[in-house]
Amino acid sequence: MTNLHSYDLVILGGGAAAFAAITEADRRGLSTAMVNTGLPLGGTCVNVGCVPSKHLLEVAKTAYEPPHNPFDAVEYDDDQPTTDWAAAIDEKDEIVASLREQNYVDVAEHFDTDVYEGYGRFVDDATIGVVEGADAGTTITGEKALVATGSSPDIAPIHGIDAVSYETSESILDRRDLPESVVMIGAGYVAMEWGQILHRMGADVTILQRSSHVLSSMEGLLGRELRRCFEVEGIAVETDVDVQRVSEGSETEEGVTVEAAVDGISRTFATSDLFVATGVSPNTDDIGLDEIGVETEVSGAVVVDDEFRTANPDVYAAGDCIGEPMLETVAAKEGNHAVRNAFGEKSATVDYHVVPKVVFTSPEVAAVGTTELEYMDEHGICTCRTVEMEDVPKAKAVEDTRGLVQVVKHHETDEIVGVHMVGPRAADIIPEATLAVKFGLAVDT
Repeated sequence: MTNLHSYDLVILGGGAAAFAAITEADRRGLSTAMVNTGLPLGGTCVNVGCVPSKHLLEVAKTAYEPPHNPFDAVEYDDDQPTTDWAAAIDEKDEIVASLREQNYVDVAEHFDTDVYEGYGRFVDDATIGVVEGADAGTTITGEKALVATGSSPDIAPIHGIDAVSYETSESILDRRDLPESVVMIGAGYVAMEWGQILHRMGADVTILQRSSHVLSSMEGLLGRELRRCFEVEGIAVETDVDVQRVSEGSETEEGVTVEAAVDGISRTFATSDLFVATGVSPNTDDIGLDEIGVETEVSGAVVVDDEFRTANPDVYAAGDCIGEPMLETVAAKEGNHAVRNAFGEKSATVDYHVVPKVVFTSPEVAAVGTTELEYMDEHGICTCRTVEMEDVPKAKAVEDTRGLVQVVKHHETDEIVGVHMVGPRAADIIPEATLAVKFGLAVDT
């Protein structure tokens, strides 16, 4: 017999968007419940995204940078440092478990949110049934519902991929042995961060990118500068790559072989391990959206209006499941606004143009606003200014001249419309640039 429970708001998902939603719902005195499907409570960021990768980036940085410092006055013994991949993963697990408990499990309990574990599907408007898992057979229904199912690694349809073993940004976190060598297919922020982590922990890394530069969704000069920094560090980066086939290694050698055309020339890359970082896709398959009239795009992203309402007026959606930008902070803002709009405060929207993007490599990459190419396409002219770090006295003084800063300004008003940078602590600087873009500050303001 079905166990039916009623609430004001029911949520399918248990990540950043869901928890921002229950926080706003509590402020309004609403009763809430969520069905947590897939990852443990907390979703991508705490379990397999921001927290693990940033921890491991810092571990790798601590291991790599001191012996490679630029100062003749500081020397390290040849046998330093040593790294222990398994220990780093164990430390990561402890941090993740602690933050999951503090920031999600305890928060849900504090807000009296009922959490049901298992695979959930919509069975009617604003009604979710748990069809598999610990709470299978339970149905929760609400006045309104929120789809917040997040996203997962998307595996490109490469010939032979189903017949080989490969890692993703999720599977690598369960691995206790460091790969000897890695070929990474893809060069977005996931590939660049993980490529540097694995290289600095001791793996031989080669990155293969389909387009002409890494970080292809960002300003081109950022990707070209980061590639230069990676190659100086010893990470091989190939662009204009058409990956044609992957296969298991030969009878005498274990591993994976990648066959590709690089600038039209056939190349073969042999590696102990393959890492696929070809993007992410929304988790919207087989969750009953069609049955309740919720539309999705070809990518699987839920179609919403500016107020995060779907084609079903009782169902809202937020977070990675509605598509780019797939950022934890944005997901939280969307979840908050969805509840505000669903329960009476219409027109809470997000200005995505002023959402900054950061890649936490070393050096860091950060950007906000309009790119040079976008401005040229719109206006046919661009008064952009680019400063190389090698021309900055402070960078020379600390002997770290990696990076650059580009400012895109309006050709008539001098208002700053975009800022794009590569450099140490770029992530700390981009908030100031974001304020300039958001409030239309001029260069001389």
